Amino acid sequence: MLKNNKNLIFVLGSLLLFVVLAMFYANPVISGKELIQPDIVHYRGGAEELVQYRNTHHKETYWSDSMFGGMPTYQIGALFRGDVIKRIDNILNFLPRPANYFFLLFAGFFLLGYVVVRRWAYALLGAVFFGLSTYFYIIIAAGHNSKVHAIAYFAPLLAGILLVYMRRQYILGFIITTLFMGLEIEANHIQMTYYLFMALGFLFLSELIRTIKQKEGWKHFGISSGVLALAFILGIGMNSQRLMANTQYVKETTRGKQILSNNKKTSEKSGLDKESITMWSYGKLETLNLFIPRLMGGGSQEPGSEDMVQHVRELIQENATSQEEVNNIFRGLSSMTYWGDQPGTSGPAYQGAVVCFLAVLGFFFARKKNRYWVLGASVLSVLLAWGSNFMPLTDFFIDYIPLYNKFRAPSSILVVVELLFPFIAMVGLYQFFTDKEFSIKYKKKTLLSVTGVVVGLTLILILVGKSLLGFHTDAEKTYLPPYLLNYLQDARYDMFRADAFKAIVYVLITAGVLWLSLKQKLSQNGVLLIIGLVSLFDLWSVNKRYLNDSNFVDKAFAKSPFLTEDSDYLTDNAEDNDYIQGLVSQVNVNKTLEMLSEKDKGHYRIFNNVLGAFSETNTSYYKSSIGGYSAAKLRRYDDLINTYFMAQDTVKMPRILNMLNTKYFVVGSLDSPQAVPNPEANGNAWMVSDIKFVDTPNEEIKSIGEVDNKRTAVVNVKDKEYFTGKPIAKDSTAYVDLEDYQPNQLSFKTKSKTPQLAVISEIYYPYGWKMFLDGKEVPYIKADYLLRAVYVPAGEHQLKMIFEPSVITRGKWFSYTAFGLFVFLSVCGIVFLMIKKKHREA
Repeated sequence: MLKNNKNLIFVLGSLLLFVVLAMFYANPVISGKELIQPDIVHYRGGAEELVQYRNTHHKETYWSDSMFGGMPTYQIGALFRGDVIKRIDNILNFLPRPANYFFLLFAGFFLLGYVVVRRWAYALLGAVFFGLSTYFYIIIAAGHNSKVHAIAYFAPLLAGILLVYMRRQYILGFIITTLFMGLEIEANHIQMTYYLFMALGFLFLSELIRTIKQKEGWKHFGISSGVLALAFILGIGMNSQRLMANTQYVKETTRGKQILSNNKKTSEKSGLDKESITMWSYGKLETLNLFIPRLMGGGSQEPGSEDMVQHVRELIQENATSQEEVNNIFRGLSSMTYWGDQPGTSGPAYQGAVVCFLAVLGFFFARKKNRYWVLGASVLSVLLAWGSNFMPLTDFFIDYIPLYNKFRAPSSILVVVELLFPFIAMVGLYQFFTDKEFSIKYKKKTLLSVTGVVVGLTLILILVGKSLLGFHTDAEKTYLPPYLLNYLQDARYDMFRADAFKAIVYVLITAGVLWLSLKQKLSQNGVLLIIGLVSLFDLWSVNKRYLNDSNFVDKAFAKSPFLTEDSDYLTDNAEDNDYIQGLVSQVNVNKTLEMLSEKDKGHYRIFNNVLGAFSETNTSYYKSSIGGYSAAKLRRYDDLINTYFMAQDTVKMPRILNMLNTKYFVVGSLDSPQAVPNPEANGNAWMVSDIKFVDTPNEEIKSIGEVDNKRTAVVNVKDKEYFTGKPIAKDSTAYVDLEDYQPNQLSFKTKSKTPQLAVISEIYYPYGWKMFLDGKEVPYIKADYLLRAVYVPAGEHQLKMIFEPSVITRGKWFSYTAFGLFVFLSVCGIVFLMIKKKHREA
């Protein structure tokens, strides 16, 4: 009992330490500041209409017109009222952002460590290894909150699974697995969850192979697999609303079936194209930055690059002999620091020199039941992270592995390594000290060998790094003059060498204390303390390069980053943060948008040509936008962007903008933006009597740029049957007016002497939208490739569109049912354990 109480004190003390570490790292939040994150700024702009609707009507809208002509809100902040699991998640996220994520990363891995080794000190050390992984801090700085949120639940979910498979604690394992499976899905980053389950597939195979080899234990394996299957189903079921809505939605996005056919893709093929999937592929040698952070320069905007920029300018001024030479320099140079294979990066997936060293050591000491599945999952993750640099495997996964082609940026699969390396490092270290099967001689020999190889290879990289690594890209070698190329190589090599020597020092300290423990000159706890402090210092100092006090701003600014007035405070605070400088520079554009929205309160769209329509949400914050920022655009709208906007067709693009009810253009510059009215905009809806039927989607999208779309509607021949018994005749006086606009409900008044086809400038989406004519639901069709159209008889009529996705209601009851079953089975299991314990004590 005393031992249990002592362990409980240490566990609670560890959790308290995690709170302290999290708050200390994010200490600006204590003084009322908040983290400014680029992706969250984009989110705030895109979700503003949704938030305003929620605040005004006290209910949810699952459609918003704020971006890309209109889209479901499932991925831009919608709340799903049936998600009870979300309330549990809110409780766990009790700390302010980003301290909440730090705490979850630490605490989740602590639970995993405690389940696996049942020693709080090792669990604490493992939590430091995992919770300070540099990649997590980089994505937090960028605003990839759902990604790090999902990663934070990796470890506790794995803990529940191992409780079932390896500890045979079926009831407790079921409760933990179900709970964290629900939380994992609720975090809403399916790509991360998908990668985790690829790794868990190796665990399942490992357990299956062990069972086959032992020729016994089939009962345990069957019960364990059944318990976990039920836990997964219930965890998924708790998120039915979200999953069912998004499963429906994804079919219509760029992740769903392709509609157009061209030389790169075939119609009806599902998923992203290979070029999009593999754009952010890790280089083979770049993988070593798990061990040496600035092996390839770190990030594209690495701290200290400002001095390099200044020096490069001076070199160009002193040495450039022609404008052509200057042009070539700008053509070849994209980043002062980063020179890896990716188009750009915010920083390396640094795991820590201590962690990587102990992970390698761990593969020699961890038991086979952990060793092989971790090794297999880690190797596969690294190979897949190479993406376009290892196409045989990448092609196989894209073509044959279900769902793999839905995800881009293969480099992000390294999150699996960032989970498993701390895991095997912790487990291996525990076995190093406690497993009696390993002799002192074996331990010394293995420690010396691994240390020698790791340090030796690092020294080789330092000595022959310039010839082996190059420290330049192919483009730089082609376009940069020797004086500039030599400078960049030297500067980058110096950065690499500094980090490489640090890695050697950290490894030697770690190996040294382990050696002293074998000599019985240092206690086990002393070793763990020193290793923990060294790793903490190593990772903390690297992480501060990418997420530090300069990322925090006044809370009011973080909540409303689309400034319309400049201030000395913001200007002064922007000096250390390029991103904040960029936001401050947009003040005049935001002011123009604000004035426009106040002056003209109607429903229309704006094309922002100053900020770049398809990479900003400033416009969406104030009014509906032609553009926006989202990785889940509707496929048809993405096709429209690629066909007309990316091509910059000055003849056809205006016709498309008119069709999308673009009432204003924002042109000019950041300093002097102007809102220019577009008198040619088609309006919210219009009547047509001329129908052009075409055979294929390619013909549809081509035709809408050629016809006068205010008089002629382009309709696929598949919808020709819709017009059976619906004659249409010309009427130049026919009109349709918007009387009321809400994002999920629009009301129109129509008048015509003859039957017409009303084309409505709202994006077609086949799920949830209902059309009512004089209160009676009527069918409607898709016209002009991506708009809605409905037949309207002669006379005066009321036309209404309402977005009522039935999937939301159905999903809510599935969510409630799954959570109810989880609670019921958990209570039954706990009662069973209590009765069993009582009988045992009797």
